[in-house]
Amino acid sequence: MKSLNGNQFADMVEMGSHHLYQNADYVDALNVFPVPDGDTGTNMNLSMTSGAKETKANAQEHVGKTAGALSKGLLMGARGNSGVILSQLFRGFGKYIANESELSAAKLAEALQHGVETAYKAVMKPVEGTILTVAKDAAAKGMELAKTEEDIIVLFEAVVEEAKASLERTPDLLPVLKEVGVVDSGGQGLVYVYEGFLASLKGEALPEKHAHNTMDDLVSAEHHKNIAGFMDTADIEFGYCTEFMVKFESGKKEFNEAEFRTDLSAYGDSLLVISDEEIAKIHIHSEEPGKVLTYGQNYGSLISMKIENMRQQHIDIVGEDFHKDAPKETPKHPYAVVTVAMGEGIADLLRSIGASYVIEGGQTMNPSTEDIVNAVKSIEAERVLILPNNKNIIMAAEQAAELLEIEAAVVPTKDVPQGMAALLAFNPGASVEDNHKTMTQASKQVKTGSVTFAVRDTAIDGVEIKKDDFMGISEGKIVISDTSLERVTEELVKKLVDEEAEIVTILYGEDVTEADAEKLAGFIETLNEEVEVEIHNGKQPLYPYILSVE
Repeated sequence: MKSLNGNQFADMVEMGSHHLYQNADYVDALNVFPVPDGDTGTNMNLSMTSGAKETKANAQEHVGKTAGALSKGLLMGARGNSGVILSQLFRGFGKYIANESELSAAKLAEALQHGVETAYKAVMKPVEGTILTVAKDAAAKGMELAKTEEDIIVLFEAVVEEAKASLERTPDLLPVLKEVGVVDSGGQGLVYVYEGFLASLKGEALPEKHAHNTMDDLVSAEHHKNIAGFMDTADIEFGYCTEFMVKFESGKKEFNEAEFRTDLSAYGDSLLVISDEEIAKIHIHSEEPGKVLTYGQNYGSLISMKIENMRQQHIDIVGEDFHKDAPKETPKHPYAVVTVAMGEGIADLLRSIGASYVIEGGQTMNPSTEDIVNAVKSIEAERVLILPNNKNIIMAAEQAAELLEIEAAVVPTKDVPQGMAALLAFNPGASVEDNHKTMTQASKQVKTGSVTFAVRDTAIDGVEIKKDDFMGISEGKIVISDTSLERVTEELVKKLVDEEAEIVTILYGEDVTEADAEKLAGFIETLNEEVEVEIHNGKQPLYPYILSVE
């Protein structure tokens, strides 16, 4: 095969997207942190699906124009850091071949190399042992072989083999991968895309996952039925599509599918359960996804969790220009602050201290570049500041800021407490540049802690972690793990609250009562009698407590 046209490239994209989709759960499972938000596979799959959809709609003989469609679709659909890097790889790829009607083996290799250079430039501090390294090594192999090889299939076979080899080397470059015993999740996702490309070039079929497809088909049918039934987003009674698997364990409650279905049906509708002797896969629409997951833990450990905001999806699907927070009566606002949070209580709190628009999202459901762009456009402001409140959303936010036609800046807040501190420093009379500087400084003045549960056995930074244990996380580092929520929270607080602490804010989640939070506040006051403790019902799933110390 000596040349590649646009339609052939579109087939490659479709196959690559399908292969990634089939294996997204596995990529999710490779995330290093054992927290219930391992969503690299989900984010890359959603990003690639957006790219493949745009490519299919605009495929043509001219390969440069077809690649441009892939670049556009990926750019707008990019979610999470790996999704954004994937979009940058094919942004550079598409830009390099924009005027090419077809590709030779040499031009294909050069385009891959240009994509790598574009992606590295987009990342402020590139980390080796990640998707970047896998893409770089694979492209370098292509460039080397292109000096002597004219056959595109032979060249891409070598690209895929080097991508796989590079993926296996990622634990040698990133110690945390070796410590946990996995390869890099983003790199694995890219390998699936490249494997799909190669299968398309060779005319080979990819293996199907029949067990997953059976459940996915049922879920698709439920979603189709729901979308048809809702005329308005406000009609959606249960707003979170919740999917997860339970791996049964000895010592846990004995699984009885009929009883399991009956109990879970109390939390929502569209319930689907498929099980065998070792595992159950569950899909449900619920307003209380945290309680659903907690119930599942009665039977074993949770894996492959995914929670999606159906109300936002419905708005995207039907094209509604609707949001309860978006001002409607004035055409332009001088300033807007757009932020991201999960949990109705946290969203209300952020709005009360100045947020113009709160995008529902965060752990397990990172908003895409397009979600952020649409949120900003709905406000119709002259200038905007974007607070991601999650390290995995910062790159998508920065990409969105570049696409906006108004003055925009991203304050790189990594969690809700940082976002709260930044919001309180916002000055509507200051310039975007000055606000960005002041709010960024303010976000760094706060100490952050959180408590969640482990989804698997592992050991990180000397902390032994067992599945289902609670974990205390301070400034992004796991500092304690134990079966007792109270013990973990108190030990975490001891590390956060010192003599200089003045204000501690407790955001308690869905599975914690106000009485529990007040008891914690009392414990904090025993550590520092001068400290002021504020309690808010964040209603966030998965994280019983989020703590801010100033």
